[in-house]
Amino acid sequence: MKKLKLKRLFAVAIVIAFVASLIPFAIGSAASSVKPGWKEDSKKPITFDWYINFSWFGTKWGGNAVSDYITKKTGVKINFIVPAGNENEKLNVMIASNTLPDFITLGWWEEAVKKMIAGKLVYALDELAKKYDPYFFTVANKQRLGWYTEPDGHVYGYPNASYTPSDYQNPKLKIYSNQTFLVRKDMYEALGKPDMRKPDTFLKALADAKKKFPKVNGQPLIPIGFHEFTDTGCYSLESYLWNFLALPREKNGKLYDIVAHPEYIRWLKTFNEAYRRGLIAKDVFIDKRAQMEEKIAQGRYFSMIYQRTDFVAQQQELYKKNPNMIYIAVDGPANSKLEKPKLAGPGIAGWTLTMISKNNKDPKRAIRFMSYWLSPEGQKDFYLGPKGVTWDVIKGKEQFKPEVVKLMQTDRPTFDKKYGAELTYWMLGDWPYVSQWDPGMPPYLQQMADWTLGKTVSYAQYDNLNPPADSPEGIIARKIALKWGQTLPKLIMAKSPAEFDRIFKEFQNYKKQIGFDKLLAWQQKKLEENKKKLGLK
Repeated sequence: MKKLKLKRLFAVAIVIAFVASLIPFAIGSAASSVKPGWKEDSKKPITFDWYINFSWFGTKWGGNAVSDYITKKTGVKINFIVPAGNENEKLNVMIASNTLPDFITLGWWEEAVKKMIAGKLVYALDELAKKYDPYFFTVANKQRLGWYTEPDGHVYGYPNASYTPSDYQNPKLKIYSNQTFLVRKDMYEALGKPDMRKPDTFLKALADAKKKFPKVNGQPLIPIGFHEFTDTGCYSLESYLWNFLALPREKNGKLYDIVAHPEYIRWLKTFNEAYRRGLIAKDVFIDKRAQMEEKIAQGRYFSMIYQRTDFVAQQQELYKKNPNMIYIAVDGPANSKLEKPKLAGPGIAGWTLTMISKNNKDPKRAIRFMSYWLSPEGQKDFYLGPKGVTWDVIKGKEQFKPEVVKLMQTDRPTFDKKYGAELTYWMLGDWPYVSQWDPGMPPYLQQMADWTLGKTVSYAQYDNLNPPADSPEGIIARKIALKWGQTLPKLIMAKSPAEFDRIFKEFQNYKKQIGFDKLLAWQQKKLEENKKKLGLK
């Protein structure tokens, strides 16, 4: 999965009505006599402009098995619009100029979600459904709708990759985390598979790797890599690290200042020492995703705190070059008790939200196409594609054809272009539902996923704790986030432990001065509302 990535804390509050009994792998309550509206329109061609707020997304619509099949079936074509540079700049310009295209897909945590709702730039999906397509209510998951119901009683966006509390109780589902500590297999084994859970052995492993493998194809080895540093911080050194250290988000039911946790400080100081020893390259502070992907494909990192699904194509390239050059997940930074990690599993908020703009050229057709995609039929079409082309009934089971699986597992970019199946188009994918057709992964990808099993927990109650940007608390939150984005690299690059302490103290004083306690109180109230929605005490 892409980016999950992890400014993952923050939401609205309305009580969810739990479905009394959910059939395993059921979507919504499809046992209804309401007819699908999309079938009435299938002979009328239409092209929707669909904005994807992720610059890395490059798959087109048309020319592959899935998109051609769906266009033939529904009459809908899609023109994907992707920002060439900074996503937020592109989206904010469209919001300010009221030039949003027909559909918008963006991270649920993005401030733009609130802006579009407050500015009345997007339709309430429930109102569109009541007017044009009651079928929507039979295929949209009730718990997800409840989670995303705003205080005005309406729902403006629908998530992908959402796992409800019911999903976590389903024994048929394997729920993985994306959060992994990775090492290059051949180097790690050549070093004797060192224990990297403790600061001293962690630093020794980085130093030994740099000494034994100073160059990779003529380029300097990078002992450890992270997600990119942004103006508000770095996922790898925030929630990823918190979860590796199994840090609780609350104490006695109350949120607290997690960055001040002694275990976290201990490891930030470890990374600072690594930098002072020349074990953290300056590249990691400036590289963007494209540069990191290039370096991963070259095998230039010894270790990474990274999201495993973010480099599938690069892992495949490495495997083709040399199966021992791949990255594997191992136990990394741990707390002083060496407890196992508590990694973030997917929550009810999901990953992205898809919204329908009020500039939409045909809102009736739009809500009906959304309903089609959310339906069991649509999920199957988007995931499996056309029968006989991408899948068939093999040994009594609906599954991808062997040659399709082989291409998926060996050359993902070509698979996307040729077939477009298996969440190539992920915008409204119901991941728990489509997992019934999951073909599995080749061992070099499966190992990373399996390492997370038994370590994955839901942090759903902490989603959407961010206040509105224009509220007093929201202004405080933004100032703190930007200050942290400046502070984190300074902490890692501090010239001495004393300088580290000074920088950290300045940051803590700044938070206190601008009203951190007020922000924390606001978030506590939202947390209690989230717990109520999820049925948690």
